[in-house]
Amino acid sequence: MFGIKKNVNEISVLIDGMTCQHCSARVEKALNSISGIKAKVNLEEKKANLTCKKEVSDETIKKCIEDIGYTVTEIIR
Repeated sequence: MFGIKKNVNEISVLIDGMTCQHCSARVEKALNSISGIKAKVNLEEKKANLTCKKEVSDETIKKCIEDIGYTVTEIIR
């Protein structure tokens, strides 16, 4: 069926504290461990771009990142 869009949410997460590829890889791995999320981290922009196949709360995303030592500065839906 054409014209029917899958229920997918795009979320950008701005993250403070990432300084190297190791940092961005840790954040990407942690975010990808959340069910339904596909994450790609951009170190230069200090941002993670998430594609979510199901609803994920801001609190879940923030806790995931802060649990590994980084700070979420903004979540843009």
